[in-house]
Amino acid sequence: MNIFVGSLPFSLDEADLRSSFEVYGEVTSVKIITDKFTGRSKGFGFVEMENDADAQKAIEELNGATVEGRAIVVNKSEPKPEGERRSFNNNRSGGGYGNNRGGGNYGGNRGGRY
Repeated sequence: MNIFVGSLPFSLDEADLRSSFEVYGEVTSVKIITDKFTGRSKGFGFVEMENDADAQKAIEELNGATVEGRAIVVNKSEPKPEGERRSFNNNRSGGGYGNNRGGGNYGGNRGGRY
């Protein structure tokens, strides 16, 4: 089962997160999501546990638990339906003026009026 863990302290590393969940059973993977530019934690991550019963027990016991002064959020991770994924190009034109016609035409000769 894949588990979402949110409101993590920024100082928490993957080894610490793993050890919190290993109390409940075998952890197959741990990933704290980081900013791609700074490398700093975004404050959430995912833990994968092989046994669903162990994972459910961990969710029940760790949801709302305090870690380094922060109440963490722990729940089953559900994948987003394909249509709800965020995209920079959803076949829509972006902002701006469309067809480069916005803002007037001040660069050319407009019949001698300017």
